[in-house]
Amino acid sequence: TKQMFLLCFSCLFLCFENIKSVFLLICVLEHLSHVDADPHEVALWVLLKQTQSANKAIRLQAVQELADNHHWHAYQYQTAAQVIDQRTAVGLARTPHVDLRFFRQPPALPHLEDGTSVEEGLWQLLASLPQSEVDKCVQYFTSLALRESTQSMAAQRGGLWCFGGNGLPYAQSLTSVPSEKVESFCLQALVQHSKVQSHCDHIVAKGGLLLLQRIYQLRRDSPKIQRNIIRIIGNLALNESVHRDIVQSGWLSILAEMMQSPHVTQASFAARALANLDRESVVEKYQDGVYILHPQTRNGQPVKADVLFIHGILGAAFKTWRQKDSSLQQEETETESRSDYTECWPKSWLAEDCPNLRVLSVEYDSHLSDWMSKCPAENQRKSLAYRSQELLKKLKQAGVGERPVVWVAHSMGGLLVKKMLLDASEDPEMKGLLKNTRGVLFYSVPHHGTFMAEYSVNVRYLLFPSIEVRELCKDSPALSSLNESFVNIAKENDFKVMSFTESQATNVGPMIKIVVVPKQSADLGIGELVEVNVDHLNICKPEKKDSFLYKRSLQFIQEALQSFISQ
Repeated sequence: TKQMFLLCFSCLFLCFENIKSVFLLICVLEHLSHVDADPHEVALWVLLKQTQSANKAIRLQAVQELADNHHWHAYQYQTAAQVIDQRTAVGLARTPHVDLRFFRQPPALPHLEDGTSVEEGLWQLLASLPQSEVDKCVQYFTSLALRESTQSMAAQRGGLWCFGGNGLPYAQSLTSVPSEKVESFCLQALVQHSKVQSHCDHIVAKGGLLLLQRIYQLRRDSPKIQRNIIRIIGNLALNESVHRDIVQSGWLSILAEMMQSPHVTQASFAARALANLDRESVVEKYQDGVYILHPQTRNGQPVKADVLFIHGILGAAFKTWRQKDSSLQQEETETESRSDYTECWPKSWLAEDCPNLRVLSVEYDSHLSDWMSKCPAENQRKSLAYRSQELLKKLKQAGVGERPVVWVAHSMGGLLVKKMLLDASEDPEMKGLLKNTRGVLFYSVPHHGTFMAEYSVNVRYLLFPSIEVRELCKDSPALSSLNESFVNIAKENDFKVMSFTESQATNVGPMIKIVVVPKQSADLGIGELVEVNVDHLNICKPEKKDSFLYKRSLQFIQEALQSFISQ
């Protein structure tokens, strides 16, 4: 048939170069003149050929035109899906509004052998991973995940009387742990292993890609499990040696679909994984916890500067920066539509107002959050010094510091920014980061401490659950030293500084309201200090795009980067 002929021809067409391909095209065009060739047929073949060009600009343009043309027939998408190479497929997945028919569906998953359950498959994969090259917390939580999984499988099989005499009460406690929870524990441990390069090869060699795909399909009603799986894929994609395996196991169609999710978290997890796969147009590598809010796709616009968002303790890369939630009373009286609500204003509003910026958001302390027990080595990773060094390494791989940058930080995230810039000033390899810093925007940062640290442990834990609380007391020497050093480097490097401060009390527990960071503590000593009639949690959550809080933040970013983004 004509369609079969076209499919076969397209495959042959990609195999020839230069004079041969031109001659073949002429011959086929002459033949097709007798079979009423659609001009789009010819266009498809030409674009498919151009995706193989030795000229990178031609390749990129061809991928864009393939995605932009919405006149292809179903069989033409099938043709493209069969013949495009890995590089082209990844490029299409990172093209805005791409038609998902360009991607081959994931292969049929093989049956698990010997009646093995998904949970057992996870256990076997996790148990096979070496415990070397991972920190103590990863080892600790891997052992917990394996224990929970072992107990859960024993409960399912009824083998509960082998636990030394007290099997019945033990069995009752085990059956209260649902398999989905055990899967979540195992996946969180697997996230940490996927950060180790040698472990990535092991995960792939042991069939981990297909196992994760099986869990992904089974848990379509669990966004959290799906996000952890995509985190693992994003970590694996940092290693080019496994790119082919990721593509061949069918993950591109899943990632491309998730990229189009209306939910910012889902889309951003997929965007990170695809960016790590896209070595054609992306130089940077995005480690776990570093997310691109804009541009998440290939958009053709040159990036001229970076804006980096750092949340506070108990915050997150997305929820910290959401639009302020309306109260029920406000919603009842509002006449305007809430269709303009955004889950993440840097992704929605800032990207729209400053399209030639790269907007990044960083997340830390997010892993292991489901565990009720505490890792014995957890205190170390909660120090400012540890976090600073960890994030600086990640940001360097993401290319932060190679172009002008503005930092935006909330609460204790601001202390972390100051520590990172101070550490960068003392590291010859990181001095570019300090040199290219053009501004720092603080939202209610306790530069001089907070009275919260003087409350009972239960009360202060609600906002500051870390060992830094000991140093957060008002007029703490450690905070004073950090602040003095930061002020000095800000003056020496002449970058802009602005601070917002809260004026409303925050509900802390059922009976306490307190101004968490008073004006005196939020006053850095340099730069503009702006008081806003909101509480500590909402100081970084503008209510609307035309609200003072957002407009003033946007003005600061634009002024700090004026000479770069106006070019």
